Amino acid sequence: MDRMIFTAMTGAQHILDQQATNSHNLANATSTGFKAQIDTFRAVPIDGPGMDTRTMVVSATSGADFTPGAIQQTGRSLDVAVEGKGWFCVQRADGSEGYTRNGSFKVSANGILQTASGLNVLGDGGPISIPPNASITIAGDGSMSSVNDGEVPQNTTPLDRLKLVNPDELNLVRADDGLFNTRNKAPAPADGTVKVVHGALEASNVNVVEGMVNMIALARQFDVQMQMMKNAENNDSKAAQLFSLA
Repeated sequence: MDRMIFTAMTGAQHILDQQATNSHNLANATSTGFKAQIDTFRAVPIDGPGMDTRTMVVSATSGADFTPGAIQQTGRSLDVAVEGKGWFCVQRADGSEGYTRNGSFKVSANGILQTASGLNVLGDGGPISIPPNASITIAGDGSMSSVNDGEVPQNTTPLDRLKLVNPDELNLVRADDGLFNTRNKAPAPADGTVKVVHGALEASNVNVVEGMVNMIALARQFDVQMQMMKNAENNDSKAAQLFSLA
């Protein structure tokens, strides 16, 4: 009976955690470049004297779904999507590198290429400077060039190249700020095989229908766990009655 109580109790708690994860995924179904979070259950025996009959359930974050989302054309010159595997590099406020698939960029008041949230986008030489009154073109390998307004398109000026990386997905973890980084937080080397699409953005890879079905399934699992605890309570009551007759 101990095993039933502990399994049902901790199972119900972590079903609520998974429901929160599922809700978070659904809330980001329209977020550019978002990668769905994946949680799993596992059983953990409790060590210690008298604890051999008790087993807890814990929710283990197994990572993220790195399946690429659909690429949607926008026509905006500062929109870029990674084609296939790969990541954009951005610089956090503390100077560390973070990786994102959200290529909706902007130019700051100081002429620095930034993400929509204000983080500097990194190139081969660090943060990328964009000249004023210039149109930007980005090649498939991430090379950036500019054309001053009023000039013929042939007179382009090379600027920099986006730092594109493709670390092992097993070595990537999602940070609290929503960006990804390597497990040891070491910068990943640039990967020349990563390709981008200019004037496009990658949609979220969250499957809304699957998320709604999963929400219903989790609610039913929670009901099962609560019923198990109720059964354990009834069994305990019956057992107490039998012992009182002895």
